[in-house]
Amino acid sequence: MTDYPATIAAAVDHELVIKKSRFLAHVAPVSSPEEADEVIAAIKKKYWDARHNCSAQVTGLRGDRARSSDDGEPSGTAGMPMLEVLRRRELTDVVAVVTRYFGGIKLGAGGLVRAYSSAVSEALDLAALQDRMLLAQATVAVPHAEAGRIDNALREWVGVHGAVLGETSYGADAVFEVWAPAGELPALEADVAAWSAGAWHPLVSGASRVIDVPR
Repeated sequence: MTDYPATIAAAVDHELVIKKSRFLAHVAPVSSPEEADEVIAAIKKKYWDARHNCSAQVTGLRGDRARSSDDGEPSGTAGMPMLEVLRRRELTDVVAVVTRYFGGIKLGAGGLVRAYSSAVSEALDLAALQDRMLLAQATVAVPHAEAGRIDNALREWVGVHGAVLGETSYGADAVFEVWAPAGELPALEADVAAWSAGAWHPLVSGASRVIDVPR
């Protein structure tokens, strides 16, 4: 489990058509409000002829910064519903922009809320999610002749234990960097010992950081 909101791995586009109005949703990972604003500006430039480019963004490690814009739609019918979707999905460092090309049929306030929120929600259904987890650093040093075997074993291990591989360095030995939940370090110790008949042991550095882990 993680105490931090998740994020998305890559940008996703999705189109929704409701009563001839086209809603083009674009959701993207960002690292700051400034980067989110750049994404919004790029979408507005791309779809300069659209009637509305509504947006919502949540940023910060704990999702403590949020903004939204109705961009000319009736107040509360676009930006806030889009923001609520991001909040409900418990996401951060993400921006959503929904471009509307008016189809000539008015949807009403309730229809707009449903359209904008659905466009974002359906786009997020297509996105690959990444959990934010506080992970501890460990390194495993092995002889170069064993590097290929251990690389394969560690890649399989991190996928099972909610961990990720970091940098691999090559000096006197091949040194693999593993970032794992603190509670999984005993399992890493046991498995490395099993792979080497007790000859190798992970070195736990005491360092920790929040890292994105694919679901």
